Amino acid sequence: MMVRLDDYMDIVDDRTIAEIYQKAMPLIGTDLVHINSTYYGGGVAEILKALVPLMNDVGLDAGWRVLHGYPEFFGITKSFHNALQGEADIDLSPVTTTIYSETNKEFSIYTHLNHDFVIIHDPQPLPLIKYNRKKQPWFWRCHIDLSNPHDGLWRMLRRYIIRYDEVIVSNDSYKNPDLPISQTIIFPAIDPLSPKNIDLTDDEVDSEMDRMGIGMDKPIVTQISRFDKWKDPLGVIDIYLKVKQRVDCRLILCGSMASDDPEGYRIYDAVKEKAAQHIERGDISIIVNEKATAVNALQRRSDVVLQKSLKEGFGLTATEAMWKGTPVIASKVGGLSIQIEDGENGCLLAPHDMDGFVDRTVKLLRDDEIRSRMGEKARETVRKRFLIPRLLLDYLNLLGKHVNKG
Repeated sequence: MMVRLDDYMDIVDDRTIAEIYQKAMPLIGTDLVHINSTYYGGGVAEILKALVPLMNDVGLDAGWRVLHGYPEFFGITKSFHNALQGEADIDLSPVTTTIYSETNKEFSIYTHLNHDFVIIHDPQPLPLIKYNRKKQPWFWRCHIDLSNPHDGLWRMLRRYIIRYDEVIVSNDSYKNPDLPISQTIIFPAIDPLSPKNIDLTDDEVDSEMDRMGIGMDKPIVTQISRFDKWKDPLGVIDIYLKVKQRVDCRLILCGSMASDDPEGYRIYDAVKEKAAQHIERGDISIIVNEKATAVNALQRRSDVVLQKSLKEGFGLTATEAMWKGTPVIASKVGGLSIQIEDGENGCLLAPHDMDGFVDRTVKLLRDDEIRSRMGEKARETVRKRFLIPRLLLDYLNLLGKHVNKG
């Protein structure tokens, strides 16, 4: 069922709802479009599935389009994603850069952008601005960790970025001091009324766990994320094997395959190979592309959720677990540091501190009181700062700044 802003009145405070209606008033009838590169898999698609309907509910005419591309294009843009997060090995040959730009040029031919505002998400559709007759404000919303981008790639992308009216990032450290256009911080958010985050009864949770074949006779440690090397699922397995020597528990690795991420299948195969003998013994389960309600149940039933990212734009899977009152042990990188206060509403560790991850996991598995206290604080943190109505308000504030510039 499509939700409306009123449906959130018992979740967020009335002041936020009232402010949204006030900020939306000057924008009623404004025509805008979001463009990204996939309809499913990953946080961007999930955000847009909640944000776009709410924008329409408060009076805007908001749409969502998905960039079309061949597998070769998405292989290139995945390498761009990795290089923007600091990987040194990248092909910036004329063939590569031509495929990147020409795919966007081709898409522009049958994509007419006559809207009042255009919001482009991530690097895949970034060049579209070059191939459209720009007559309105354009925003580039980058969800990636930009704290240490590859110099050559950044110089190439910069030619497109400087055409935009504003860049939106998730962390102050992602701002580039040499970029001659305005840069704004907007934190991502989750939808508490989506199937992945809505409240479930204990019976509903147990039913989903039974359906997935996950035993509940032992404590459960889980990491939920795309199969991506930056999420370090192989490192999670190493942590689990050390934890299991001290606390008998199960590990669940639950992930999705995004249509614009061809590298995911290779990472999945590596994870499956490393965990093979432990899967046979029932100690480790790997779950792929499971329905949202099942992920919801898993996050609720887990005793500890890990997010051992090496790089992280924001980390909405951690936000989801925190909303369910499940303590999260995460790497101190990117947006995870914004969400988690170490020792209060979760745990933050250096991404390569394997012993630290092991010790914190063991401590939480053994101490119900600490888990409960952290979980309560985590849920309240998300309620105050990281739910979709706040994200809607941030966008309304941004659009309001530019409403007379279109």
